[in-house]
Amino acid sequence: MKQRLTVFLQAVIVLISIVALAIMIRLPLIEGRAENLDLFSIYLDPFILYGYATSVVFFVALYKVFKLLGYIGQNKEFSPNPVRALRSIKHCAIIFSILIGMAGLYIRIFHNKEDDPAGFLALSIVIIFASIVVAAGAVVFEKILQKGMELKSENEKITSGQKINLTQ
Repeated sequence: MKQRLTVFLQAVIVLISIVALAIMIRLPLIEGRAENLDLFSIYLDPFILYGYATSVVFFVALYKVFKLLGYIGQNKEFSPNPVRALRSIKHCAIIFSILIGMAGLYIRIFHNKEDDPAGFLALSIVIIFASIVVAAGAVVFEKILQKGMELKSENEKITSGQKINLTQ
């Protein structure tokens, strides 16, 4: 049951990655900034390039979640690798929220006076809060796994000590 659930969740992560990549490819062609640009100029727009650079952190986090689910599926929850994966997810979420915040500030300060940046700013705030929630969740799970690793190592010491005493 656990193996099927982790494979299902990994498939969901792959699906999220594919949808996000499709949106990143298609959205610049239909959004407002690209109305008067040719195909080459669309993908050289600095704001779109910034969005692609920011998305690298998002995809790294998705990859780390995929790996974390693999460790869980292999019953290796209480080992150093899942803790490292959670730490990476936490760092990616923090970096992602900072990058989105910087994009929101850029739009707020340098937007065209005829445009209304409220939608983008609202979306930026929601994404920042979601990233902070992901980072906080990663911290909680990281601490739980570290505590589990400590308990597991103490349990192994106790059981190995009992075996030694029995053989003497």
